[in-house]
Amino acid sequence: MTATVPMARTSTLAGILLFIATVFCFSVMDAMVKDLSARYGTWQIMFFRGLFSLLPIAVLVAQSGGIAALRTERPVSHLLRGLVGIATAFCFFYSYGHMPLADVYAIAFATPLMITALSVPLLGEHVGWRRWTAVLVGFVGVLIMLRPGEGLGTPVALVALAGAFFYALLMIYVRRLARTETTAAIVFYFVLLLCVLSAVMMLPDWRTPDTALDWTLLVATGILGGFGQILMTLAFRRAPPSAVAPFEYTGMIWAVFFGFTFFGEVPDPAIWIGGAIVIGSGLYILHREALLARRGR
Repeated sequence: MTATVPMARTSTLAGILLFIATVFCFSVMDAMVKDLSARYGTWQIMFFRGLFSLLPIAVLVAQSGGIAALRTERPVSHLLRGLVGIATAFCFFYSYGHMPLADVYAIAFATPLMITALSVPLLGEHVGWRRWTAVLVGFVGVLIMLRPGEGLGTPVALVALAGAFFYALLMIYVRRLARTETTAAIVFYFVLLLCVLSAVMMLPDWRTPDTALDWTLLVATGILGGFGQILMTLAFRRAPPSAVAPFEYTGMIWAVFFGFTFFGEVPDPAIWIGGAIVIGSGLYILHREALLARRGR
C-alpha cells in the first residue's frame, strides 16, 4: 500500500510535466502561426499544419498497433469530429493573425465553461448550481474582455470566441469517440480530413514559400502540432484529466512572453481582469468535477 501511493504520485507528476510540455509545444506553434499569417493565408498554414503532423502521428499509429488501430465502425462520427476540429483550428489560426496572442488565449480559456454548459444537452450530465454559477461568473469575465461596442468587441474577437465554442464541442465529440475508438484513430482521421479540405480551400490564395525560414516555420508547425498531440496522449495516460487540466493556463505565460518578445504586444487591463475571472471560474469547475468524481457522482 505504501509503495503504491508514491508510484501513483510519481505517475501524476510525470503526467503534469508532460502536459506542461504539451502546452509549450502548442504555444510555440501558435507563435509561428501568427508570424506566418502576415504572409500566408489561414488555409495554407492549416494545410502544412496537417501534412507534417502526419510524421509524428505515424509514430503514434505504429506504437498503437499499426493499421489495426485505425479500424472503426463510426466513420460519420469521425467526419463530424474532423469538421468541428477544422472549424476550431480555422477560428484560432485566423485570430492569431489579427489579434494579440494573449488576447486570443484569454478568450480561449472560456472553453471549460462551455464544455460544462454543453455537457448537459449533449452528454446528459448533471451540473449542479455551484458549477452553473461558476459558468455564469466566467462569462462575465468573457464580456469584460470583449467589451461589446469597443476594443475587443470586434468581429475578429467573436471569431476567437467561436473558436472556444468549437473547441468545447470538439472535446465533447472526443469524449464520445474515446469510448470505442483508439487515440490513434481519433487523431489520424482528423488530420487526414484537415489535409484534404485545407488543400482544396487554400488553392485560390496559394503562395509558394520563397525563403528557407518560411519553409522551416511551415514544416515546424505541423511537427510541433503532431508532437504536442502525442505528448497530450501520454500526459492523460499518466495522470487523471482533473490533475493536468489546470496547467492548460500555463499557456498564458507563453502567450504573453512570445507576444511581447516577437510582436511587441502588451495585454491591456481588461484582458488581465477578465482573464483572471475566466481562469478562476475554470479552476473552480475543475475542482468541483474532481470532487464529484471522488464521490462517485
